[in-house]
Amino acid sequence: MLTRAVLTIVLLVGVPVWSQVDNTATPNPSDDTRMLTPPPVSGAAYATTPLGAERSNYIRGGLTFTTAYTDNVLGGATTNPVSDVSYSVWPSIALDETRPRRHLVFSYSPGFTFYQRTSERNEADHNLTASFQYRISPHVTLDLRDSFQKSSSFFNQPDLVAATPVSGSAQTPVTGVIAPTANRLGNAANAVLSYQFSPYGMVGATGTFNNQRYLDPEEVPGLYDSDLYGGSVFYNHRLSRMHYVGASYQYSKILSYPVGAQTETETHTVFLFYTLYLRPNLSLSFSGGPQHYDATQGLLLPPAQAWTPAVTANLGWQGQRAAFAVGYSRIVTGGGGLLGAFHANSINASARYQLTRNWSAGVAGSYSINKSVTQFFLLQSNQDGHAILGSASVQRRLGPHFNVEAGYSRVHQSYSNIAALATAPDTNREYISISYQFARPLGR
Repeated sequence: MLTRAVLTIVLLVGVPVWSQVDNTATPNPSDDTRMLTPPPVSGAAYATTPLGAERSNYIRGGLTFTTAYTDNVLGGATTNPVSDVSYSVWPSIALDETRPRRHLVFSYSPGFTFYQRTSERNEADHNLTASFQYRISPHVTLDLRDSFQKSSSFFNQPDLVAATPVSGSAQTPVTGVIAPTANRLGNAANAVLSYQFSPYGMVGATGTFNNQRYLDPEEVPGLYDSDLYGGSVFYNHRLSRMHYVGASYQYSKILSYPVGAQTETETHTVFLFYTLYLRPNLSLSFSGGPQHYDATQGLLLPPAQAWTPAVTANLGWQGQRAAFAVGYSRIVTGGGGLLGAFHANSINASARYQLTRNWSAGVAGSYSINKSVTQFFLLQSNQDGHAILGSASVQRRLGPHFNVEAGYSRVHQSYSNIAALATAPDTNREYISISYQFARPLGR
């Protein structure tokens, strides 16, 4: 479906040629010929890696061993939290290739986790991300991204700091709730096609798809599978090297699947946005506008629909030794384990810092408040609540190939009417890992 949508966008926009300037796939704000696609419409997450740690045209591989202590390995399956120690092994492979007209990034990391006491929780995980940026012509760019994850624990990821991304786009799927120990399958895909028709003007279109499946519904009573389909069109105008303004129309359709039924939420949003590039790697963005939602809840209950304001604000910086991003959004959305439509107010932040040549640290956190706008949904008494997620880690480099890392993560959620979260709302995890990594240059 995503492929068909991307091909349709390509045919609609066309492949015009404005000039024959040969630039790299990724422009910068100081470029007089090529425009940026600001965060409110790009859909991309802010970078979490300092510039000094980035490398292109490399293939990387590695192996990581992790031991962790978790004080709530069974989640809402029991009223008394059960603690356990786990052991994980994570092989990984990654590719980053840059050419004059394209940029390809791919990474895959399967994981195998074994528990000391609760052996029924032993699991195999899969984490795969890919992005492909291609300059079809000097001023037409196609950007594709996809992320796939299969896991039975939210914490079993190669990088929890990167698992809390900060995006400037309101169309990025909002996390409704976090099921820390559920068998879950998720996929998120995004496509952006942009055409710069003048030195100061750009138009574009985006397509978004996201799905979430709980593989064992008995583990997550009160949570539900969901699908999200969306798209947008935008106009982007460059006032100067530092100042961008524009407008976008965004549409989304969210489906949730309670047993034997289906709920549907449609949203239509018109955004005006402004982005200020204070430096080539420092940007500040604001967007806001009216949003209309229409939530359908079957034949027995009336639909809910209304107009409401939608707002986002984001700040991102990527320096040689540090990277930082923070974002706020207030929108009406759906899915994420919940039924119907809900007001989602959320703040996300992440930061990394290269302390010395051998020491680095990272932190990430999020705070969200979800309030239902469809209080009379079938099977839904009240799903209002809030969630707090935090992660911190420190890493020590041991020579050219070995690293040791220690970290702590905590999830607290307050959803009194969701059985999977009400009985054991808190989960804490401490871990230590040692990894071997290698890198080889491409095309040399």
